[in-house]
Amino acid sequence: MLPRPVVVGVDGSPSALAAVEAAAQEARMRGAKLHVVHAFIWPAMHVPPGGSPLGPPAGGVQESVEHLLAEAVERALAAAPGVVADQAVIAGQAVTALEAESRTAQLMVVGHRGSGGFAGLLLGSTSVHLAAHSRCPVIVVRDRMANDGPVLVAVAGTPHNRGVITYAFEEASLRGADLVALHVAGTWSDHGDTRPADLVDLSGDGAMLQADEERLLDEALSGHREEHPEVTVHARVVRGRTRPTLIEASRGAQLTVVGTRGHGGFTGLLLGSVSQAVLHHAHCPVAVVRSDLDLP
Repeated sequence: MLPRPVVVGVDGSPSALAAVEAAAQEARMRGAKLHVVHAFIWPAMHVPPGGSPLGPPAGGVQESVEHLLAEAVERALAAAPGVVADQAVIAGQAVTALEAESRTAQLMVVGHRGSGGFAGLLLGSTSVHLAAHSRCPVIVVRDRMANDGPVLVAVAGTPHNRGVITYAFEEASLRGADLVALHVAGTWSDHGDTRPADLVDLSGDGAMLQADEERLLDEALSGHREEHPEVTVHARVVRGRTRPTLIEASRGAQLTVVGTRGHGGFTGLLLGSVSQAVLHHAHCPVAVVRSDLDLP
């Protein structure tokens, strides 16, 4: 049985072309096919697919889309020689088309900022919606993927974090990279510059709380370490505010992995504030893994 494809959404923008290169490399690492998708709402354009009777014969929308896809596939093959790639134009809005594609994909890859057919592909809209609702992990690419540095995973210390850690170990293994498992502990709130004393200050026993946090982190990683002995793990417990700490840690990473809240609470809040902040401000591509996904 062939592995499920890696799907990338394209629109011709520099961000989308960077996503194509990243997706091609991901597909090659997985031995999977690359599926290049462009979503287009033909009826809303009120133009025929072919050229205008008053214009050049090759000046139609269809030719433009075909050129866009051909350029994307060419970019993919240059980035990952030997990868098998196909392409498709899907009628519909970008977010709807990509969410449907995610049901049969093992990974979705999108750029952080789009144009044209993916005009809504800006952080805070399509990419955020897809990260929260995709039926497979999503990588949001900023510029080019880095080929060095560790994979960084945010460990929240909850049962829902297991799928996030599983995916981070798999990515580190595929890339031959170290894994930095970062747990940010000891803060009451991430809002504002002023807050009550943190847990360590209140307890008066910082060493004990630090030891407890390190033990919980080791327990969260233990089974995964046995499954992936080839991955060198750096487990770190850091006191600080979660969002700025993770964003700063992403500077030296080639990929940051974060999770969502799953199906609890309001569906519009599936992507928590920490994950949204990392998506907006991380210094490397970000992989978002829904907590309720059954990863293969």
